[in-house]
Amino acid sequence: MIKGTLEAAETVAKPDLSIPDPVIAVESLDLYYNGVAQALFGVDMHIPRREVTAFIGPSGCGKSTLLRCMNRMNDLIGGVRIEGRIQIDGEDITRPETDVIQLRQKVGMVFQKSNPFPKSIFENVVYGLRIAGQKNKSVLEEVCEESLKRAALWNEVKDRLHESALGMSGGQMQRLCIARAIAVDPEVILMDEPCSALDPRATAHIEDLIGQLREQFSIVIVTHNMQQASRVSQYTAFLFEGKLIEFGHTPQVFTNPSEQQTEDYITGRFG
Repeated sequence: MIKGTLEAAETVAKPDLSIPDPVIAVESLDLYYNGVAQALFGVDMHIPRREVTAFIGPSGCGKSTLLRCMNRMNDLIGGVRIEGRIQIDGEDITRPETDVIQLRQKVGMVFQKSNPFPKSIFENVVYGLRIAGQKNKSVLEEVCEESLKRAALWNEVKDRLHESALGMSGGQMQRLCIARAIAVDPEVILMDEPCSALDPRATAHIEDLIGQLREQFSIVIVTHNMQQASRVSQYTAFLFEGKLIEFGHTPQVFTNPSEQQTEDYITGRFG
């Protein structure tokens, strides 16, 4: 680790208050494992609406942990405690009375490893609607087709909707997971390294898709690939050792960062 990185990590970036009407507002967020091991330190950030925001930083810096706070996925880990709050469209989702099922319909998630259900392609896409009680076949068929089209997958699978999703290629599976996420019409889509297991061609498909989806959804993506972050995002957050070091417009963060740590990481001096 380079000299000065640890010392500079003590500074914590403030939210970019120039962002009007943020879809997500994170305020003084601390996260602890088993009550003692702190993983996030005083994170403040505003996530812009209908833009792509990338989280970058070295392994173990808190990127995925912060991402999972935004739809309460950390609730599935025993011993996790959160202080501070996260507001989505002005509603504090950290409150105990929050309906987590409704939250996860509003804030969809695509994981690092594609995880289609052992069901047909059709049933994968409409799964969330069925859980919500939708039984109308014509509605399910319409949503399935529209979601697959939005995921740039319809033309590849329209003749085999009732075949198992497990027979698809890796890139197709990941786009299917995106179609499943958007079928319930969420406000936000969280993506945790969605291309890390894909080949370059499939990665290009997903990146193109992200660019199209941001016209309709707010997207937050965790990536280790800084080139990918610079290609797909409009805003970038750099995290280090659980702290938000810098957050701003992607071109500014990559070409003229305000923090020395950010420059050191982007130029490969550590990480």
